[in-house]
Amino acid sequence: MKYFEEAKHIWVNYVPKSGQSDTVEGELIRAIEKLRYEAHNNGNGNWDEGFELFCYYLWDILNDDSVFGNEVLHEIRTDIDLINNSEVPYLEDDLYDRIADRSIEWSLAHKGPITRKKDPKQYR
Repeated sequence: MKYFEEAKHIWVNYVPKSGQSDTVEGELIRAIEKLRYEAHNNGNGNWDEGFELFCYYLWDILNDDSVFGNEVLHEIRTDIDLINNSEVPYLEDDLYDRIADRSIEWSLAHKGPITRKKDPKQYR
């Protein structure tokens, strides 16, 4: 992971012990780490709409052509699609790390932290 220290800073400062983050950056890191944990520790056995919402959130935010070029956007989309396959949990760290790195790159480009409204449908 290229931006481990930056991601750690966001985790410590913007991801609450439970519930959603009040910042976009915190929610991006929370989402990818929840997805990683579910795949690695549960084999996606608890997969439900909450995990799908994390994937949609990641794509909604990272699908930003003011930050990423077409090749990177395609890579992000492909990575999220692989993670979003609940039938085949993705058990390597590379995709999760890459999405976390892209989240940090997005944050740096937008000079965050950026506040967000919580999603009433997200219960994870």
